[in-house]
Amino acid sequence: MAKDMAASTAAPDYSLTGERAHHAVAAGLATAEWYHSDIPRKTMKELMRRSDQPALRDTAIWVALHILFAAGGIALWGSWWAVPFWLAYGVIYGSACDSRWHEAGHGTAFKTSWMNDVVYHIASFQVMRNPIAWRWSHARHHTDTIIVGRDPEIAWMHPINLTLKALAYIGIVEAWTSLKILARQALGKLSDDEKDYVPEAELPKAVFWARVHMAIYIATGATALGMALAGMGWASVIPLLLIGLPRIYGCWHMVMMGLLQHGGLAEDVLDHRLNSRTVYINPVSGWIYWNMQYHIEHHMFPMVPYHALPKLHALIKDDLPPPNTSIADAYREMWGAVMRQRSDPSHYVRKELPPSARPYRDELHQFVPDRSDA
Repeated sequence: MAKDMAASTAAPDYSLTGERAHHAVAAGLATAEWYHSDIPRKTMKELMRRSDQPALRDTAIWVALHILFAAGGIALWGSWWAVPFWLAYGVIYGSACDSRWHEAGHGTAFKTSWMNDVVYHIASFQVMRNPIAWRWSHARHHTDTIIVGRDPEIAWMHPINLTLKALAYIGIVEAWTSLKILARQALGKLSDDEKDYVPEAELPKAVFWARVHMAIYIATGATALGMALAGMGWASVIPLLLIGLPRIYGCWHMVMMGLLQHGGLAEDVLDHRLNSRTVYINPVSGWIYWNMQYHIEHHMFPMVPYHALPKLHALIKDDLPPPNTSIADAYREMWGAVMRQRSDPSHYVRKELPPSARPYRDELHQFVPDRSDA
């Protein structure tokens, strides 16, 4: 009896090599066929058409804002007027990088492959992610979205630790964790989970890029230390404000939007309308986030470029649950569900579909531990 109670209250195994991973495969949840809204083939080809122009425009603005805010922060160093510049620089560096990493990683931001690669590597560095390991991690995330034991990018794991979720908005814990992962990878040590989704032939590349990232961080720290030893006082912090620290203090927008993607929604289902969330947000946040607020649409059709997602949404919204009307509205919904999930992990938000929508592909594969030896 005691053994049964312990099994029922134990934290789920979210690793990619444990019991839940075997269950996902046995239950037909791994690399499964997902629900998709119907779109005519010709229309889909048009939506998937890639172009360099939107991303060139947005990337030019992104680079220019880095330069503008950094220059203002340096020029006004020593006065309070520098603070707004560094705060803005932090968001452009520590939050906008996430959506750029994401879209360039999909290869859809630009039509020209090398442009995707350049932005992908720069943004991966800024968000402190190994560009090789995370490319394959994200591919798995799309193949097995929020499938326990398969998806390496599940943000809301049970039991939910609200303290760590709150700390995520200021980035200290996650940045330190990411730095330790990069250091481990730079030493040639890949975890069992990483080896599960990164092809063996790609592992040396993952080690190489981890070493490149760590070399840059070490050089930045050495520069700051050298400036301090040269008697430059607080100005020695500037190299760290340019590289590294913005991932901590500027990540709040990335976290604010990222937690909404799947928070409070279903695990182990094969319908993105049940495990992903679309939210209407303001244009500034939409630019920072590169339209990932259309998250159901993105997961259904990940090869549609970010700039075409509003059009995709308009085409299929009658087959989707109503979007949340604002960031605040989405947080009210998500936090209500999250608080219930702390005592009832099986709970999730199940939004009502419009009459025009096809029914949910409602395949919730609840995991029941094997207790045959109890």
